[in-house]
Amino acid sequence: MIKLLQISDKIKSFFIEIGELSYFAGQFFKEAFSKPFEFKELLRQCYSVGNRSLLLVAVTGFILGLVFTLQSRPTLMEFGAVSWMPSMVSISIVREIGPVMIALICAGRVSSGIGAELGSMRVTEQIDAMEVSGTNPFKYLVVTRIMATTLILPLLIIFGDAIALFGSAIVENLKGDVSFQLYFNQVFDALEFSDIIPATIKTFFFGFAIGLVGTFKGYNCKKGTVGVGEASNSAVVYTSMLLFIIDFIAVFITDIFYEI
Repeated sequence: MIKLLQISDKIKSFFIEIGELSYFAGQFFKEAFSKPFEFKELLRQCYSVGNRSLLLVAVTGFILGLVFTLQSRPTLMEFGAVSWMPSMVSISIVREIGPVMIALICAGRVSSGIGAELGSMRVTEQIDAMEVSGTNPFKYLVVTRIMATTLILPLLIIFGDAIALFGSAIVENLKGDVSFQLYFNQVFDALEFSDIIPATIKTFFFGFAIGLVGTFKGYNCKKGTVGVGEASNSAVVYTSMLLFIIDFIAVFITDIFYEI
């Protein structure tokens, strides 16, 4: 009986948090299109998000291209289909593997950082001081960060995909004696707008989810240093779950359009 009550309490608290997150998102859309607009802070946050993640995304993309090609090459050689390697790798990375992997990396890097930053400001009462001084902390702290992640993450994913394809080209050049020009000619022949556009559109939703959950957890952080750690940790966990849900919905919708 006690376990059932504990489970019901957890389910109840989960749905309460979902409702609070939805209300938080609605407040964002309300504040995002009302004056004044914090353009300077938005640009600063865009630079901060992109600059902090650029090297990590580049390393992740490069290793992703290397490993994926090295693992796939022996299997394709068994079937005599190694010539399809550029097409298979490019479609797989651009459609699915690149956006999801890089979004997860950015969730761990950006979302946790935002959660810890805003959580520290909440604990040290800096947000309360902004409210007392007449500044709108939600617009200055939350709206700018969500918009920054929404705008910058697609650029990071495109950059990461390009680095991943370059890493794959290096493996093919060394293992299969395939020139870079021939490799990328086959890549661009294989890719179509129906591969690129849906994959790019969903990256905006990935960026929005990373910014939304990170700011939500940090802005509503509990008092104390323990609350900051919990905000940072839960931001990564919730963001990762939300990214998979968004990806499933995007793939499901895209598959319907392919059938039509």
